[in-house]
Amino acid sequence: MRQQPILAAVDLGSNSFRLQVARVEGDQLYMLDGLREPVRLAAGLTADKYLDAEAQQRALAALGRFAERLRDLPREAVRVVGTNSLRVAKNAADFIPQAEHTLGFPIEVIAGREEARLIYLGVAHGLPQSKHNRLVIDIGGGSTEFIIGNGLTPLKLESLYMGCVSFSSRFFPDGKITKQNLKQAELAARNELQTIVADYKGQWQQALGSSGTARAIAEILELNRYSKGGITREGLDKLRAHLLNAGDVHKLNLQGLRPDRIPTLAGGFAIMYAAFCELDITHMDTALGALREGVLYDLLGRFHNNDMRNVTVQQFMQRYRVDAKQAGRVAKLAQIFAQQFFDSEIDEAAQHILNWAASLHEIGISVAHSGYHKHTAYITANADMPGFSKKEQARLSLLTLAQRGSLNKLQGQLKNAADYVLAMSLRLAVLFYRNRSDSGLPALHGRFSGTKFHLSIDPDWLAQNPLTETALQDEVKQWKALGVSLQVVEG
Repeated sequence: MRQQPILAAVDLGSNSFRLQVARVEGDQLYMLDGLREPVRLAAGLTADKYLDAEAQQRALAALGRFAERLRDLPREAVRVVGTNSLRVAKNAADFIPQAEHTLGFPIEVIAGREEARLIYLGVAHGLPQSKHNRLVIDIGGGSTEFIIGNGLTPLKLESLYMGCVSFSSRFFPDGKITKQNLKQAELAARNELQTIVADYKGQWQQALGSSGTARAIAEILELNRYSKGGITREGLDKLRAHLLNAGDVHKLNLQGLRPDRIPTLAGGFAIMYAAFCELDITHMDTALGALREGVLYDLLGRFHNNDMRNVTVQQFMQRYRVDAKQAGRVAKLAQIFAQQFFDSEIDEAAQHILNWAASLHEIGISVAHSGYHKHTAYITANADMPGFSKKEQARLSLLTLAQRGSLNKLQGQLKNAADYVLAMSLRLAVLFYRNRSDSGLPALHGRFSGTKFHLSIDPDWLAQNPLTETALQDEVKQWKALGVSLQVVEG
């Protein structure tokens, strides 16, 4: 991947959309420009988890403004990530193509733990080195991420389904703050935290809050003299008393409270207060970095051949005891087929996906040999895979499902020519290396046009390998059922 002098990250958060542009100097990033739009996407989620029309329009308007800033940047220099609201919205698949068209760049919806990993990466790069473990809490609009890390390495990653927008809408819908609804919000947050308390409590020496909610609360505490610096338990108690005394977020008289933070303050406060109580936090500093900085550093790593996705694939191969030699054989042959079918014009993203799919195609054997491709597809679709977006995992799942067996299961799932080529390349590579040995293969020449594949092969070799010949004949029938022509010709 060719190095880019300017990189940009777009964070489609549940509360705010953020754009960060940075200049690359060696291994370092220098932040140049940033934009923030308080879209409050989570506020537009209906009770049955659909993004309403108003929220969609707010989002598209913000993306239109971002598009102007990103217009001159190449596609590989920009990464756009969607978080909790786009993870849970049932109509996200309908909205995202509109958003991509408006912005001009693809959108990756990332899993909660991947969001946590990227947040920690952004925070850690903005901190001095330390031997101590750090706890990072990032209260977003729809989810809150909790990370314990050391240096640049995250040790524990969790994402809980609670955020400042969703909690404000749920417990303080009219802005009124009472003892009852504040206590209910705090108890709901403390209940969510029970799933991580045992693993997190006492495992860190410094607490840090990232993103807007933590910075807003810290600024309010400091400017109103509730805290001498950062967020403290004593300061939160004083702010809690002030909230109850005001009784309404619109009647708050607090220095440092920006107008755009008023609608989400009560929900964010309840989550922060609960975290202090459950994790025994007495003091929290605020961090400069957050998700968008983490996305930028992760993107920079890809240019420096330090792609987290490659690390994840290697870890999965070790975890699931993959036969590395067999995976290597299949990956190499699959890439050869893809090069031939694409007439040497395969794009880098397709090459990566095919190589990862081939490397992981047998991880399902660790579950059961029978139907192992189905187990592989399930794992790649549902496992936490650091570095991968949900869209990339779905593509890996589709390719590994397609590697063997009936193609009826793929009806309607292969959307374009590239999907056909990648699936065909992997299936043929698996087929030719069924004997799991380095025995020589004949010269293989493939061509592709439209929905027609041509594969030429030495007839004498086929005559000496009747099992492979029979398997190829079955392949012809399988693809024909999908409306795809595969011709195996002597050559």
